[in-house]
Amino acid sequence: MNTINNPDRSKWSGILKRPTQTVADIEQTVHKVFDEIRLTGDVAVRKYTKAFDGIELDTFKVTASEMDAASAEISQELKEAIALAKKNIEIFHAAQRTERVVVETMNGVKCWQEKKAIQKVGLYIPGGTAPLFSSILMLATPANIAGCEEIVLCTPPDKNGNVNPAVLYTAKLCGVTQVFKIGGIQAIGAMTFGTESVPRVYKIFGPGNQFVTVAKQLATRYQVAIDMPAGPSELLVYADDSANPAFVASDLLSQAEHGVDSQVIMVCTSEKMLKLVSDEVEKQLDELPRKAIAQQAIENSKLILVDSEETALELINEYGPEHFIVCSENEDYFVENIVNAGSVFIGNYAPESAGDYASGTNHTLPTNGYAKQYSGVNLDSFMKQITYQKVSEEGIKNIGPAIELMAEAEGLQAHKNAVTLRLKSLNQ
Repeated sequence: MNTINNPDRSKWSGILKRPTQTVADIEQTVHKVFDEIRLTGDVAVRKYTKAFDGIELDTFKVTASEMDAASAEISQELKEAIALAKKNIEIFHAAQRTERVVVETMNGVKCWQEKKAIQKVGLYIPGGTAPLFSSILMLATPANIAGCEEIVLCTPPDKNGNVNPAVLYTAKLCGVTQVFKIGGIQAIGAMTFGTESVPRVYKIFGPGNQFVTVAKQLATRYQVAIDMPAGPSELLVYADDSANPAFVASDLLSQAEHGVDSQVIMVCTSEKMLKLVSDEVEKQLDELPRKAIAQQAIENSKLILVDSEETALELINEYGPEHFIVCSENEDYFVENIVNAGSVFIGNYAPESAGDYASGTNHTLPTNGYAKQYSGVNLDSFMKQITYQKVSEEGIKNIGPAIELMAEAEGLQAHKNAVTLRLKSLNQ
């Protein structure tokens, strides 16, 4: 890992730059795939599944027998682990329910707000080098709690045209309504436009590589919402001398193994701790089955020494990490003052893996600095709010004159007239 000592603030933006391609590098490819899917539907999906995933499929939809067979391929121990995680995720997300908000703003004017589930949602679950069945727990569970009617899932097939059994088992357990063997740009395109096989959805959720991220962003041009621009994974750890260097190194490597474009950063005020963590990273890296992937990610990663906790916090907020781990004797200072982070993990015994799998919080989080303006997925992500107003005769008398004056001032005579007619009818 690259060690950087007390960098000048003028160099922070360069040091904290993510190892990602720009949208312009990818957008042209996404546009081409989208245009073909919009015009030819399944034909285009089939073409790009062969081109990108190396498999030619006659049908994309996973059958009921395939879903049932997956259960037999999962160990009982894994089923119990999935059940534990699902329960914690349900508890945390169910607690996010809020009641209808009702208020009478003035006599005769009653306003209220209610949440309604988004009817049709699409979930994208990466396959690639790691079948992320845990993401199904994080997305389908709150979708069900919210009351979404259709939950469509797309995930890439392997070279034999199959889907990892843990993905299928978890999808069935969590109430996914349809599963399709489609990955990457073509999956986002299919859910955006709808094809002969795949229904069009109203909002798309889920992590993915840079191509998936750009595809989701472009989907918003076609009346489809997305959870957030969630791209390659990232982690930032702040650690002082109270941290366990082996634990810190394991956290850095846990994110580095996600993909070669992942980024991990450690910020510290202790040169001794930086050295201990760096040595531990090298030691643990040699033991990882995914060493080749993690090694490339580590090359994009940094150990940053700063002169004070105040400087550290300022730098961390500037970066806006997807995951932020704080292991410090002064943890309250960081916990209370962090403003830009997707999810925060506190103390030596709170690995980022806990949030990835089973603590109950959601692991679909903003990356690439978007933690400055986006939240991670939560129950409200699967809902929309509708406002209502009921105005009585007394109410229109109370607010009507103000509306008339404001509408006239804006030059909107028909708006004024809509009130004037009602007021006149009450005075007759």
